[in-house]
Amino acid sequence: PLRIANVGETPSITAVVGGQLILECPEDAVLPPRIEWHWEGSLLREDARRQVLAEGRFLQIQDVGVADGGEYSCRATTALGDTSLRVRVQVHG
Repeated sequence: PLRIANVGETPSITAVVGGQLILECPEDAVLPPRIEWHWEGSLLREDARRQVLAEGRFLQIQDVGVADGGEYSCRATTALGDTSLRVRVQVHG
């Protein structure tokens, strides 16, 4: 899976139409966070193709389509605060 990292500017990855994409949100092993995934600024809604796995740590998208492109982010919230990480996904056929 692609590990989302905060490197100053939003990293970009390429996915292929019809393929599978797995994004990973890093977590703190000491204080497991509550993780939310967002797409284009809105809370991501799971469906048959887009599933959040391992208590939010992974976002899996099956049968990727052009409409799945855009900015994805995960927000991990713990008692110590929260962290948001982003990645831009470009889909090519």
